[in-house]
Amino acid sequence: METRVKLESKTLNDKPAEAGTPDDFDEFDPATADLAPVTLTLGSEHCGVRLDKVLSGLLSQYSRGRLQQWIEGGRVTVDGRPAKIRATMFGGEVVIVQPQPSESDHAFAPEPLPLDVLHEDAELIVIAKPVGLVVHPAAGNWTGTMLNGLLHRWPQLSGVPRAGIVHRLDKETSGLLVVAKTLTAQTDLVRQLQDRSMGREYFALVWGQPVSSGRIDAPIGRHLRERTRMAVSKSPLAKPAVTHYQKVASGTLDGKAVTLLRCRLETGRTHQIRVHLQSIGFPLVGDAVYGKHHLIHVFPRQALHAEKLALIHPGSGKPCEWHAPLPDDMAALLARAGIHL
Repeated sequence: METRVKLESKTLNDKPAEAGTPDDFDEFDPATADLAPVTLTLGSEHCGVRLDKVLSGLLSQYSRGRLQQWIEGGRVTVDGRPAKIRATMFGGEVVIVQPQPSESDHAFAPEPLPLDVLHEDAELIVIAKPVGLVVHPAAGNWTGTMLNGLLHRWPQLSGVPRAGIVHRLDKETSGLLVVAKTLTAQTDLVRQLQDRSMGREYFALVWGQPVSSGRIDAPIGRHLRERTRMAVSKSPLAKPAVTHYQKVASGTLDGKAVTLLRCRLETGRTHQIRVHLQSIGFPLVGDAVYGKHHLIHVFPRQALHAEKLALIHPGSGKPCEWHAPLPDDMAALLARAGIHL
């Protein structure tokens, strides 16, 4: 028997998907922009197969977990009766699925958010990201991100992957980010990242007193047990990572030694500075993930600020450089430590 799939005549939400939505964010599901009920007439090939597996095969645009949520929520019927996840099909059943929206459906919607723009021209934008701002949508942060703000202020960025975002900063890290306004500029800037010609320097306040300068060359990969963390790793899946650091000044917090470092990245791995400095015994002040947990109260975030950004302008070919002053909270922290820049 042939399986037939039918969309009902009218959607519950007639608004079309946002034009130019980036297609490289697999969390985004454009199919839910049209929430019409889906009618499936099952074929003989589905005899003996569980309903959730049948739906996962026929509606591959949705994850099985999402389909199971709809079944449990009473959004799926089999021959007019509420469906059960583990129900075994015989073939010939009529299954009606009513798709439900999720938070991720509007992950790339424009939102009016304040953005501190230090520079803008025809090819790029340089933004000073504040503490607490997520750069782009992901699980737990589908709205209110820098990407949402970019799309509101520059609607044309909907035609550039990731709304022109070239690199990222952690939510609780402040400082400079570059955004490309065209695909050509984005390609050029990404290549500069890859060939390590883009200069990025950070201020980091760490516990302890490291030597005056050093170079950390240690691959970084997912932590073996805690998958939300990164770690220095010998795994073949770990990626090369190189961080240079130089001592700027020393001080004390709560009677304990701290040191302000200037860190320069050769590579841009997730949590790179935080992981590298922790690996040599000098974790960042305030780092709740990689730092000294009994001293978290000293500062409510990792004391890390992207102070300098240097690159070759993708339009003019000339070298450019920008600096961002320390945010108030980190400037106050350094003052408490007796460090004055």
